Amino acid sequence: MILVPIADRIVKYCIQIKGINTMTKSSKSGRGQQKPWHQFPVPLALVKLFKFRNRLREENLHDTAKLPTQGEGTQPTPSPDSDHLKIRTADGSFNDLEQPEMGRAGSRFGRNVPLQYTHPDQKNLLEPNPRTISRQLLTRDEFVPASTLNLHAASWIQFQTHDWFAHGGTFDQKFEIPLEADDPWPQEYRPLEVGATLPDSTRPDEDTKNPPTFLNRVTHWWDASQIYGSDQETIDKLRTHGDGKLIIGDDNLLPINPENGVDLVGFDENWWVGLTMLHTLFVKEHNTICDHLKNEYPDWTDDDLFNHARLINAALLAKIHTVEWTPAILGHPALEIAMKANWWGLLGPHVKRLFGRIGEGELLSGIVGSATDHHTAPYYLTEEFVSVYRMHPLMPDEFEFYSLDNGELRFTENLFEVSGNRSRNLVDKVGMPDLFYSFGITHPGAITLHNYPRFLQQLVRDNGEVFDLAAVDILRDRERGVPRYNQFRELIGRERVKTFEDITENPQWAKELRDVYNNDINSVDLMVGMFAENPPAGFGFSDTAFRIFILMASRRLKSDRFFTKDYTAEVYTQWGLDWIDNNSMLSVLRRHYPTVSPALFGVQNAFAPWRKVGVSGY
Repeated sequence: MILVPIADRIVKYCIQIKGINTMTKSSKSGRGQQKPWHQFPVPLALVKLFKFRNRLREENLHDTAKLPTQGEGTQPTPSPDSDHLKIRTADGSFNDLEQPEMGRAGSRFGRNVPLQYTHPDQKNLLEPNPRTISRQLLTRDEFVPASTLNLHAASWIQFQTHDWFAHGGTFDQKFEIPLEADDPWPQEYRPLEVGATLPDSTRPDEDTKNPPTFLNRVTHWWDASQIYGSDQETIDKLRTHGDGKLIIGDDNLLPINPENGVDLVGFDENWWVGLTMLHTLFVKEHNTICDHLKNEYPDWTDDDLFNHARLINAALLAKIHTVEWTPAILGHPALEIAMKANWWGLLGPHVKRLFGRIGEGELLSGIVGSATDHHTAPYYLTEEFVSVYRMHPLMPDEFEFYSLDNGELRFTENLFEVSGNRSRNLVDKVGMPDLFYSFGITHPGAITLHNYPRFLQQLVRDNGEVFDLAAVDILRDRERGVPRYNQFRELIGRERVKTFEDITENPQWAKELRDVYNNDINSVDLMVGMFAENPPAGFGFSDTAFRIFILMASRRLKSDRFFTKDYTAEVYTQWGLDWIDNNSMLSVLRRHYPTVSPALFGVQNAFAPWRKVGVSGY
């Protein structure tokens, strides 16, 4: 009886595919269509999304590893006991067993555009002036909230990007950003200098013909390296070395790193209280998983428990991001179906649980558990992926902290007071339950022009560095050879815009863009163009950014053997697969901070606004 509706769904879907292909075969991969994909009925929008992704897989994965390398480099060494075959290694090596160096810490970023378009425009590196762009186009005049989200959505994406990418810091070469006569930049912080990105040490000095490349300091894989670290020394510092667990104090808080005063974690840069909350939550989750595994497998060693708990915890994070965070920030019904299809397939979780995988492909039963496939290039995260995740407008300048007991506002702090080594004092003052509740009922900022946090435009780090992060964001894309907005659109299969009004429907913004960019539509920076775009209805960021997203979000799963061919009970244990399947961000929150449960009553997505407590009639 169950198989009848399943078969019916498959037939209907195949009919839809056939019909759409007939309707659109006169155009190339959907290019040039006047009506955007998101305005079509959901079934048609879904087919367009799958076609976009397939074309991007064919045309927008480019291998920087083929560029010249000096020396032979060090090759990863397999473990004597062959553990590397079934666990995530510290540095990410041996995920691909045929190319064990693929995606490990210290390997190059790839590209989503052909390499010939990634040469930095050295003559115009500071044109238009990044500081002018920051002041005139990005400065937050009034906070614009993203009203469909809560502040955990902002914490979450930084928590995730710390897992995915980190350039290797800066070096002695500096860029001096000119300051105009009326610029209020403090005299004591002049000149406004920014260190250049650390160059790729594996490239020959004499190779000046090819575009520059840069190294990723963390593993490229979706392996929760922000929690665990990307090298064995860091991992060892974080472990108790008993029962597989990570270190956490009797106060249920993480230890403090005496070197910088922030939580001791795998990756601790750009720290603020939102990261404290999520790191603490998922260290607690790791340790809970260890307790269950020890009960199921009492003979397992400390390493057995740790390695399996990491696999399970990392996969749970990937699932939360795929089927919860993403549909929250990209609130389109077709996108919600597509992201759940990435994890479970179009037939959904119930069919997958009952019958397992149906077929070898990813469409009906999802990417997870399917065959591994790197498509047209080895797996590495890309410079363009880094660029589209520049989402600093999500951060507010002011934070309100409420009581979970009665819903009353306790106090307000600015971004400086919740960041850096001040975050632990705030945790002690507020308490984790009130922090989670406060973030759950307040909004992040919308990712648009004129909504960049003012605090980040004059960011004073605990180490004494001072810079305008908005200007740095602009400069980094230029320095790393990321194409500017119009060329980028063309290279990922979107039409070039011809006027500033084609970018945005806001006439004031179009005028400001024209003035700042001297009426040169082709000089608009990628980040600025994406912030100016009118996004699809329900989307928290632009359609241009989304094109890289649909490619790389799927790729982070499809290239990783621990999400594909090795997503098995033999590797994870059946208990582990069930734990991933049966849990969500909501269940994790309820498990570790049960007093927030009243605020989660009726909430379907942990990244959507929570229920306010103590408020009559809410």
